[in-house]
Amino acid sequence: MTTIYLVSALSLGTAIFINRSKVINYLLLTAYIMLQCGYTLFAFAHKTLTETLYFTFDPLGLLLLGTLTIIIIPAAWHGYLYIKNHNETSQSRAIYFSSLVLLITAMSAGVIANHIAVTWIMTEITTLSASALIYHHRNKLALEGTWKYVFVCAISITFVYVGILFLNLSLRPGGSHDLSYANLLTHRNELNHFWLKMAFIFIFTGFTAKMSLVPMFTASIDAKDKAPAPAGALLSTGLINLGFIGFFRTYIIIANTPLHHWANAVIGTAAMLSVFLAAVYMIRVKNIKRMLAYSGMEHMGLAVIGIVAGGIGYYAAILHIILHSFVKSGLFFQFTQIYRVYQNKNITFTGNYFKYNITGAMVLLIGFFFITAVPPSGMFVSEFLIFKALFQSHMLFLLIVILALLTTIIWAFGKNTFRLLFLPPVDFDERNIPKVSPWESFSQFLLFAIALILGLAPPPQFVDLLKQSVILLPN
Repeated sequence: MTTIYLVSALSLGTAIFINRSKVINYLLLTAYIMLQCGYTLFAFAHKTLTETLYFTFDPLGLLLLGTLTIIIIPAAWHGYLYIKNHNETSQSRAIYFSSLVLLITAMSAGVIANHIAVTWIMTEITTLSASALIYHHRNKLALEGTWKYVFVCAISITFVYVGILFLNLSLRPGGSHDLSYANLLTHRNELNHFWLKMAFIFIFTGFTAKMSLVPMFTASIDAKDKAPAPAGALLSTGLINLGFIGFFRTYIIIANTPLHHWANAVIGTAAMLSVFLAAVYMIRVKNIKRMLAYSGMEHMGLAVIGIVAGGIGYYAAILHIILHSFVKSGLFFQFTQIYRVYQNKNITFTGNYFKYNITGAMVLLIGFFFITAVPPSGMFVSEFLIFKALFQSHMLFLLIVILALLTTIIWAFGKNTFRLLFLPPVDFDERNIPKVSPWESFSQFLLFAIALILGLAPPPQFVDLLKQSVILLPN
């Protein structure tokens, strides 16, 4: 089924790219969304099925595939509105949607990959497709952001490739050359520890470019700023999750060896620095999209810290990135309305949003409380569980530092958000404010509702998948 999905998706993406008819393009895009939904339903109906050596419908892959599929529906809709409101050419429209199809397909295949080489290949494909989306506006800033993204991601993907070579060297004493995650876990006691250390450092460092973590976070931040907001929503959720699962599957292997604590020291240091830098940048940032991007950096750092804490922290980390995906995508979709009103990304030149777009302002206000994990946000549950894991692991100093940094981030995020909502804008002409339909905010309310339910009253099937996702990790 995965082969059929990949061939069909590639065919539809190619047809969208070649075709210049608006009607046919949107029909093809609708067909792709139906394909994506059908494939996701098939995957959930065949849990734990290993179709080939390269793909498997394991619990974590299913969770992230389902999350991605839910998000792409409003992403396609808001992409349609974005193209319509900007009067894009037929060529620009075709490139945008074909790149979107390629990006979604690569992310989908990447999260269900059962082989590290497949994960690497799909991650590289996301770099190419995301680059086309980042360069969508065809201006100097977009070109600068695209080249930076390609350059950093090329280095990061090379790091992952070198890590795969080292992983192969670590496996040789076991008499096997199969780099599937299942086989690596089976031979975990036979892996050479020196080469395994080298492999983990390179693989983790490479995937930080997609995860928006230290040390290779810079290109990811620029990408989300320069890409159209509907595409930025996918870069801030699905692509981050792909980077996370690429690292996490490798972490499961090393966590079941004597190198577990060493690996925790490596990823814990990167996570702490990520949250710290996010706090520093959030204090100074004025660009709304970059503010949302640095927020993603903070939340991925928190998720990795949950993994370091262990115990309930494993469960909380997976829950956190899923809830973050729904809330953050909603905020990015709302940005398209904000920019339409003010024609500016700088918070200084925005304000009185409640006056100009009351429905959108409600989305932004609720989104602020949800993304900063203020009750009743579902993310409050995941963050609380991460704090609980840190407390139970006797990492009290780390817990105190994290709480201080999060307090700073909430203050900085709140200062900018309430500035946009309530204070008067600078040098703003109110005479030509476009009217924004309240229905454009419906998708954001729906995504927030999903995050709320999954956090506060999760279905038993969802909880079961979360528990199975971390069952291979040591207590």
